[in-house]
Amino acid sequence: MAVPTFVDRVTLHVAAGRGGNGVASVHREKFKPLGGPDGGNGGPGGSVILRVEPQVTTLVDYHHSPKRRAEHGGHGAGAHRNGGHGADLVLPVPDGTVVSLRDGTVLADLVGAGTELVIAQGGRGGLGNAALASSKRKAPGFALLGEPGEELDIVLELKVVADIGLVGFPSAGKSSLIAAISRARPKIADYPFTTLVPNLGVVTAGDTTFTVADVPGLIEGASEGRGLGHDFLRHIERCAAIVHVVDTATIEPGRNPLDDLDVIENELARYGGLEDRPRLVALNKTDVPDGSDLADITIDDLRARGLRVIPVSAASGAGLRELTFAMAGIVEAARAEKPVVQGERIVIRPAAVDGGDDFTVTATNEGWRVRGTKPERWVRQTDFSNDEAVGFLADRLNRLGVEERLVKLGAEEGDTVLIGHPDNAVVFDFKPGIEAGAEMLGRRGEDQRFDESRPAARRRRAIDELMDERDENETRADVARRLDRPGGPTSYEIGSADDPDWAEDDPGE
Repeated sequence: MAVPTFVDRVTLHVAAGRGGNGVASVHREKFKPLGGPDGGNGGPGGSVILRVEPQVTTLVDYHHSPKRRAEHGGHGAGAHRNGGHGADLVLPVPDGTVVSLRDGTVLADLVGAGTELVIAQGGRGGLGNAALASSKRKAPGFALLGEPGEELDIVLELKVVADIGLVGFPSAGKSSLIAAISRARPKIADYPFTTLVPNLGVVTAGDTTFTVADVPGLIEGASEGRGLGHDFLRHIERCAAIVHVVDTATIEPGRNPLDDLDVIENELARYGGLEDRPRLVALNKTDVPDGSDLADITIDDLRARGLRVIPVSAASGAGLRELTFAMAGIVEAARAEKPVVQGERIVIRPAAVDGGDDFTVTATNEGWRVRGTKPERWVRQTDFSNDEAVGFLADRLNRLGVEERLVKLGAEEGDTVLIGHPDNAVVFDFKPGIEAGAEMLGRRGEDQRFDESRPAARRRRAIDELMDERDENETRADVARRLDRPGGPTSYEIGSADDPDWAEDDPGE
């Protein structure tokens, strides 16, 4: 099996990196049993970026490796350590690459060195419990999960960025013409379909430098699958002008320059989109006596059609200077009308599933379906094995108004609620106004462990209250002992043998 060296259309599967998970951690240190939450955040996943590189001329690398994935983000850790960022995956593509979906939707046309397209965005990292702490939720016992990165199939289609496109029958001399006017060295032979891939040459005429590309194998019936021409006509879609290379010395019976021109124009019309391009006609092979005579016979008829006709010979070089300067004039006029293309960075953002609102609720046969950017992202970030995390999700959805919208639309307790795309939706049973999470929680998603004072703190407060009522000779320790004996004031004299804090070796007053 032949290994292709030129590929101008591939289907590529790209996947961005997943965001790292946040972590639920509590600071632990000697004499600080509850030092507060210190869980770090997860790092974002790497994105997949297409970048135009001038030195890349084919998509063959993606033909051999059609699946590409960026790096995942690192998970968070305790002591407020955040996870590392996943590295972006940069895929170099040739200048003039069109990016589209499988259904034909065009996402971007990458033209200009350095132009970038973020085709798949990396997933966000999940927040750790330190970032989730608040005045109401002082010690969250949960963290958020990282989001998965975007994943999709795209079609890369190369349309060579050339100024002049050469079209004509096989063996008309297109490759010889490019070799004669530029330093390109395409394969040249005396049989049809010598050229199997588009050739590109750089031509200089005076102060103007431009590129010339040819379309191999364009013959009658190409629109019906004959030859190779319609597979490569995309490469002259960006051209400022089309040059018909007409063979005036063909030995095939029944062919002449006028008929050849009509056949090629008919195929261009079938392809479409090239009607507004200026035309030049190069009558090639005039170095052959029969070719020169045929050129003299047909040149007036071609000019009568309003075409600019130039007799040339790729072999001897006759007429090539006039042809290249005619091309340069068209290119200069086209460039003057078109703005200069600068490299830019493009980020594809999927359209909101709800048309711009926060969310939508729709009644379906399966239940109430909730769609929206926020609800779907929150669901993806929730660890459903943690009751407190589920309660936090319930609070977020309630504050967004999902529960209120469901009630207004007629949802009843026990109805099925689906959040997300039909292919991977999360299913809930609707329970309006029911507190979620562990029993220790007040509001859903709130941890009240730190709202309650520890016994030592309560004892200190009680001692402070009794200090105002103490006797003149009582110390704070005496007040504490009296508090431990709820019977009343001390029944012994301070400093006497009954004083439990007295010792014989205590210094006297």
